[in-house]
Amino acid sequence: MKKFGSGTVLAAVAALALMPASVNAETTQSVREVTEDAAAPVQLNSGMMLYSSTGHRVAPIYSVTSDGDPQLILNGRLVTVPASTLSLVDGKVTSNLTKSQIAKAR
Repeated sequence: MKKFGSGTVLAAVAALALMPASVNAETTQSVREVTEDAAAPVQLNSGMMLYSSTGHRVAPIYSVTSDGDPQLILNGRLVTVPASTLSLVDGKVTSNLTKSQIAKAR
């Protein structure tokens, strides 16, 4: 059986120690790109239909506040939906709230 020199063992340990860092850097980059794409704000215009988390139509967007929150007229009252709940799903402006949750919003 051959004996390994201390330099060979140190080189192997150093290589193994560096490997997870390079894999982690690639993974972090991919996650960062996906997160930035997903976090892009939804462009809203009045007249666009808002869909609930279940995929049902809620109401057309009546107006958009200066903060980017859409406002709807639902059940005869003006309801503001937080923009943070919105995303594009199959090209449709969709909230992660249900229609009943949106109706209870202020």
